[in-house]
Amino acid sequence: MMNREELISKWLNNDLNDQELEAFKMLEDYDDLVKLHHGVQAFKAEDYNTSAELETVLKAIKTPKKSSTHWVKPLMRVAAVLAICFSIYYYTTTIDTTVTTQFAQKTWVELPDNSSVNLNAKSLLAFNKNSWKNEREVTLEGEAFFKVAKGSSFHVITKSGTVTVYGTQFNVKQRTHYFEVICYEGLVGVTYNSQETKLKPGDSFLIIDGKQIAKEKENRSTPSWLNNESTFKSLPYKEVIAEFERQYDVDITLLNIDSNQLFTGSFAHNNLDVALKAITLPLHVTYSKTNRTITLKRE
Repeated sequence: MMNREELISKWLNNDLNDQELEAFKMLEDYDDLVKLHHGVQAFKAEDYNTSAELETVLKAIKTPKKSSTHWVKPLMRVAAVLAICFSIYYYTTTIDTTVTTQFAQKTWVELPDNSSVNLNAKSLLAFNKNSWKNEREVTLEGEAFFKVAKGSSFHVITKSGTVTVYGTQFNVKQRTHYFEVICYEGLVGVTYNSQETKLKPGDSFLIIDGKQIAKEKENRSTPSWLNNESTFKSLPYKEVIAEFERQYDVDITLLNIDSNQLFTGSFAHNNLDVALKAITLPLHVTYSKTNRTITLKRE
């Protein structure tokens, strides 16, 4: 049979099985423990006084009792408070703020230092508000345009590489087998495979299928997708199709089409039929639609 302390410990960790839960309910302090649990739901980590609670424990231990075991009950109650409070403190100080976008959705995010992020469709951004003053760091999956306030170093962590900046404007796109960073203002450092590349305004860093691709200078002041248009210059057609699917929430099938052929052009995000013509006519491709499924075919 599991002893009292083990039952309480497992209860605090939400780790009791049905049999152990019944044994826990039989404890003489069951009602007190449940009330304690409910009482700390509104607990705020910054108001917790660890020194005061420690003093309570010490007094409970040192106070003379008729029986040497009388101090165990108040001690266990205080221990329960400490365990739950520290759990809440750990949760509230380590949890990240996460922002996601779905297909055909974009959003704008303000960071704790007034830096801002425009998040493109089907993307994820995560950061920790509590540690922001010590470390300006975000995690990105997908594509985002950053306007970074001047200050300490700012890091964008992606699965493909890390981007480090000091007060600048830049775009990061990290998709399956695709990693691109474009600097629009300031200086950007891109770390990929443990090597850093410095980018000045207009410079790009592009990796497709593990290979670095040279690009011409960027002439725009911001990425085209901020104006609801996706633009491509000599990029594989499969990347065009993938972006089209994200912007319009559709599934596209290619028939007799080389997905690696290079495409130069653009499509708007606000008219499906016009956008389809924009990505098919230059390649002499036809298309058909059935609900959210689109088939592109070359005769």
